This record gives sequence, C-alpha cells and structure tokens, in this order.
Amino acid sequence: MKFRHSLLAKYLLIIMVALILWPIVLPAYLIPSYLLDKDLQQQAQYMDTKKLKKMWHHEAAKLDGATPDQVDQKLHSLKEQYPLARIFWVDGTGKTKLTLSEQKNIPAQWTLANSIAFLNHSDEDPITFVSFIGSNQSNGFMVFQIPPSVAKLPTLSFIDDKILAIYGFLVFGLFLLVSWLFFFKIRKRLVHLQTAMTETKENGIPEKIVINKKDEISELGKAFNHMIDELIKSRQHEQEEEALRKQLIANISHDLRTPLTAIRGHAYSLQKEPLSTEGKDSLYLIENKIDLLSHLLENLLSYTLLSAGKYTLQRKETDMIRFIRESMAGWYPVFEKEGFKVDVHLPEKALIWHIDPHWFMRILDNLYQNVVRHANSGRYIGVRVVNYVGKAAILIEDRGPGLDVITDKKGAGIGLSIVSLMLQEMQLGWNITSSLKGTKIYLYENKEMEKNNLE
Repeated sequence: MKFRHSLLAKYLLIIMVALILWPIVLPAYLIPSYLLDKDLQQQAQYMDTKKLKKMWHHEAAKLDGATPDQVDQKLHSLKEQYPLARIFWVDGTGKTKLTLSEQKNIPAQWTLANSIAFLNHSDEDPITFVSFIGSNQSNGFMVFQIPPSVAKLPTLSFIDDKILAIYGFLVFGLFLLVSWLFFFKIRKRLVHLQTAMTETKENGIPEKIVINKKDEISELGKAFNHMIDELIKSRQHEQEEEALRKQLIANISHDLRTPLTAIRGHAYSLQKEPLSTEGKDSLYLIENKIDLLSHLLENLLSYTLLSAGKYTLQRKETDMIRFIRESMAGWYPVFEKEGFKVDVHLPEKALIWHIDPHWFMRILDNLYQNVVRHANSGRYIGVRVVNYVGKAAILIEDRGPGLDVITDKKGAGIGLSIVSLMLQEMQLGWNITSSLKGTKIYLYENKEMEKNNLE
C-alpha cells in the first residue's frame, strides 16, 4: 500500500492544512502591527534603545574637531532621520547653540541649578542620551531625547483582541471538527468490520465485507475476506471428508456383518461337537470376541447414523425407576459371571422422563459394557438416584482405575461418543467425574436445553 493512501498521510494533511490556515486567519501572530501601519513603522526605529544609544555616542565621537556649523548640520540630518526625537547641543561655555525640539524648558545658558531643573521638569521622564562632542569635554555636549511611549511595543486595542480571540476559536473549532469527522469515519468502519466478524450465517462463517478504499482498514478488510475464503474452503473439505468417513464406516459395518454371522453360526455348530478342554476355552473366547466385534460394529453404524441425523427418535414418557430395574435385571448375569458386586438403590416413587426407551437402553448398555471392560479390576457397579445440581439424576459408578488410565483394552471412545450424541438429541445432560478410585457418571434431564430448542 502506498503512503499517500494511508490514514497517517491523511491525518498529517489535516494538520498541515491547519498550520497553513492559522497564520492566514490570524496574521497578527506572525506579522507585527507596525508593519501594517506607517506611524507604527516610523515608531519601530525607536524601540531598540541600546542601538539608539550606541548610534548617538558614535555620531558625537565623529564630530571631534568639528565647527559649530558642522555640528548644526549633523544634528539637522539626525533630526530628519529621527523626527520624533528632541535634539539640541550646548557648547563648552554652557550656551545652548541649537534646539531641534518643541521643548520650552531648555535654558539658554546652562548652570548647575537649571540643569537640575531641566532634568526634573518633565513629567513623562523621557529617555535621554547625552554625549560629549569629540574627545574633549570643552567642545560641549549634545542631547538626544525620546518620549517613553515611542519606545514601547505597540499593543492591540480591545476590539482587535476580541476579534483575534474569535478567529482563534473558529480555527481551533474547525480543526477539532475536521479531526472528529476523520476519526468518526474510522470508528464507523471499524465497528462495521467488528460487526461483520461477530455476525455469522447458518454455516457459522461471517459474511465478506465490501472494500472500496485503499488504506490500513481496507487492508485489514482484505485479510478478513481472505480468512473467510480459507474458512469456506476448509469447511467444504471437512464436510467432504466427514461424508466420506461416514460412508466408509457404514460400508465397513455392513460388509463385516455377513462374515461375522457366518463365524457365529460355525461357532454355534462347533458347540455340538465333542471338544477338548482347550478347544472349549478357545470356542468360548471366539464367541466373546465375536460379541465384542458385533458390539463395536453396531456402535460404528449407530454413530454414523446419529452424526448424519438419520437415527429415528421416538420420545415418550417413561418411568426411569422401572426402566433401570429392567436393564439391571438383564445385565445381572453378566456382572455376576464377572464377579462384580452389584449395588442398586432406587426409590419406590416413579421418576418420569421424556425419552426414547430404545435409545436410552442403548445408552445404558454402552455404559455397562464400559464398566465390564475397563473397570473390572474394581469388581463393583452401583446404580442409584441422587440429587445432582438441584436435579434428580441417575448415578452409575464403578471402582475401576478411571478413564485416564491407559490399558490394552482402551478403545477409541466410540461408545461414549454415541452416549453423548443420544443424550444431546433427547435433551438430557450428563457429567463424568473420574479418578484412580473410580468413575461416576450422572444422567439428568436438561430442561434448559429443551427450552432453548423449543424457542
């Protein structure tokens, strides 16, 4: 981006224009009043009293040995140059020779008394320079006087000060207005960009913004639009990969069912044949692995259908106390065979939830299966109804090593993923607390989730 298109260049331009307009609107700040007025121009030469004093002493020194006529001629010349000054000179005998002023108290013959009277007579206390003529005091002296008002700097009148103050406020106000408009437009564009970043479409991706300028904010907008393009491409690739993965899982699950059914049939046929003890153990192991593999394939297919929203949900009011008793009755032989202590404490009062019984039975089967596979070292399963965060919750707990422990039986977590998806679809909540002493899983109705879905 070129510098002339940047916001910094534009703001520097505003400051430069303000600096240029300031002396134009207020010339008195840069151009003294005495340059605009002839009388003031004349008065300007009397303001530097040090320069005048030096000039007067220099002119007196140059008159060394001059005749009275030459002195008179020189003083006339100086009077023309400094018309507002009072000039006269006195010879060596104290006699006033030439008076080039309207002052009336200049004595004709100078004595000590009238010299003092002359100095004290003037009320305005003029600025006076006295120099001896030449190098010999006997030649007399010459005097140069100017009124103090002439040597003062000119001041503006009350009206001029008021006008200048008004002009100053106008220029300053104009600068503030332009600066405010400049930053107001910047803020408006930034707010527009912020809104575009926070507001998203149905796919969760914001809309692209229109860019019609060339500056830093526009560059930020281009980067934002580029990010949106990348997000759209990434989302498309993700959707394609997800669709491919679901299709692959569905195909694998479907294709593996046929050989598993055949293997299961042959294993059943082998049970009728006379086998050795080792053969019976191997057959039992085969049947267990076939059941486990069938369960995994069923989970894979269910997860795929749930993710695609193709798993039929039929919710109805169900007594959870009775439902849990029936599920535990079906799993009790499995727990008993594995040597588990089964601890079930359920109230007599009904607990009605709005669920899909088939889905919820699948949830409990997955949770029980996890306990058998991963928490069998604790040999304990407990099921009871407790109060959890102010709600009636079903608690399923074990005394295994916890979910964080890595074992050779640890799977990919598809069973718990299915549990999570099914509970979410039925507007039920759940929470897991796990440690080395065991795992607790709380299942409860999530009224807030159901309310949000209805809204």
